[in-house]
Amino acid sequence: MPSSPAVPLILVLLILLGLLIFLFEIRILTYAYRKVGVHPRYAVAVMLLSLIGSHVNLPLYTAPGGTIVALNVGGALIPILVSLYLVAHTGMLVRMLIATAVVAAIVHQLAYIVPGVGIAVPMLAPPLVAAGVALMLAFRRAPPVAYVAGSMGTLIGADLLNLRQIGRLGAPLVSIGGAGTFDGVFLTGILAGLLA
Repeated sequence: MPSSPAVPLILVLLILLGLLIFLFEIRILTYAYRKVGVHPRYAVAVMLLSLIGSHVNLPLYTAPGGTIVALNVGGALIPILVSLYLVAHTGMLVRMLIATAVVAAIVHQLAYIVPGVGIAVPMLAPPLVAAGVALMLAFRRAPPVAYVAGSMGTLIGADLLNLRQIGRLGAPLVSIGGAGTFDGVFLTGILAGLLA
């Protein structure tokens, strides 16, 4: 049966739509990084390193039971480096520490164990909390505070404060900032910056 002439046209339109959505997302993410204080020259590089790095885990140590604890490049290392950059360039260390502590405490209460997968956090809670706390502490300069509080608070509250529960996960690899936490850290940092 001969193929319809509409099939190649639909395929081309779907590819163009996918490309348009991809470019739109890159533009939004680049804008978000610029808004939180990352120089426009580095915003695309940070975004791409975060996305590519989400697939890279750096082993740290082996926990009792043979579980390997690793650091996810995109979900932990890049946000830590961006946060350190923002702390150094904004001079708002105290505000960022307070906001991070608040977010970490709330995220820790909301985090839950998903056996065989990792630690999960409701996706919208951390960015909303980070944005709210940042607005209270640094109203006009809230975006960098929200980014640091959202990303570091999620890492600390979800992953670091739950490291003692590694045995309950039943996973061969536990990645700090990986799996569901990557989404939480990456999206929280970006959304918190945009919301603030």
